[in-house]
Amino acid sequence: MTLGCLAASPARAEPAKPAAAVAAVVSKPPIFVLNSLDASVSVIDPVTYQEIRRVPTGKEPHHLYLSPDEKSLLVANALADSLTMLDPRTGEVQRVVTGIPDPYQLKFSPDMKWFLTAANRLNHVDIYRTTPRAGGGVDLALAKRVPTGKTPSHIATDSKSTVAYVTMQDSDELVAIDLATQAIRWRSPTGKMPADVFVTPDDRHLLIGLTGDRAAEVYDITGAKPVLVKRIPTGDGAHAFRAWGDKRHVLLSNRAGNTISRIDLQTFTVVATYPAPGGPDCMDLLADGKTILVTSRWARKLTVIDTVQGKVVRQIPVGRSPHGVWTLDHAARQ
Repeated sequence: MTLGCLAASPARAEPAKPAAAVAAVVSKPPIFVLNSLDASVSVIDPVTYQEIRRVPTGKEPHHLYLSPDEKSLLVANALADSLTMLDPRTGEVQRVVTGIPDPYQLKFSPDMKWFLTAANRLNHVDIYRTTPRAGGGVDLALAKRVPTGKTPSHIATDSKSTVAYVTMQDSDELVAIDLATQAIRWRSPTGKMPADVFVTPDDRHLLIGLTGDRAAEVYDITGAKPVLVKRIPTGDGAHAFRAWGDKRHVLLSNRAGNTISRIDLQTFTVVATYPAPGGPDCMDLLADGKTILVTSRWARKLTVIDTVQGKVVRQIPVGRSPHGVWTLDHAARQ
C-alpha cells in the first residue's frame, strides 16, 4: 500500500529512494523495532533473532502501525512531520509522505476510511479521509484538525469505525471524537498521565494505562458519558496495551515496574505477570500465542518473553530508545 494526498490535504507524497535488498532471506516475516533516538527501524530475522539491517526514517519516530490490510507498516516521524511506509514482508521503503504535522501516534479506523494522527507537541488530532487508489493504496485528504487538550498521546477506535478515543497525557483527560462529524462527543477526566487506550472487543468498555500511576482505569462507554467502573493495580508506569488475541485478555506493559500484566477482560483482574526488564514499552504477540516481543526502552534491546515459562528467553541489541515493535507473524490484534 502507498499513501498519497489529494489537493484538500496539506501533505504531499514523495517517492522514496530505492532501499537496499534485505541482507538475508527469512522464512517468516521479519520483526520491526522502531529506534526513536536513532531515527531508524531495526529489521530482525525472527529465526536467528539477529538484526538484518537498519532502515533510516525521519527524525524522532515514535510509533509504528500496521495498516488493517497489512500491506504497509507506517512509521510516524514526529519531528520530521512525515510518514515512512515500509513493506512488512521485506522492510523496503515503499513511500515517504511529508507535510503531516507532528505525527506522534497514528491509527487507521478498522474499515480504513479514516486515518488519524495525534500531534503530541501541537495539541491536536488530525483526521484524514482516505480514498482507495485504482492501482492500490489510498489518498489522504485532511477532513479536520481537532484541538484536543494538552499533549494528545494515544488513539483507539471502536470496532465499527465510528468513534476515536484519545488520551491527553498532560491534562489528564480522555476525549471521544465522532469520526463522521469530526466533533468531540465528550471530554472526561482521568488518572495521572494517561497513555495507551484499549477498547474491548464488544465496544462496551475502555481501558487506560496510567503512566503516572501504577494502574489501569476501566470505563463503561455505553452511555452518553464514560463511567469509571474499576481501577486495576498493575505496576509502576502502566503504559501500553496489546490484545492477547482471544478476545478475553489484554497485555499491559508497566514501564517503571519492569513487568507486563495480563488482564482478564471479563473480571478486569490481573491473571498473570511477566518479567520485562529495561523499561518495557510497546509489544507484539507472535502467532503462536506464547511469545511476547517488547521493546526495552531504557536498555536499547528487544526482549523476547516465553509466556508458558513466564521468563525472558532472549534480548536483542537494537538502537537507542526502542519504542514500537510489529510483525506480520502476529496473534489477532483483538
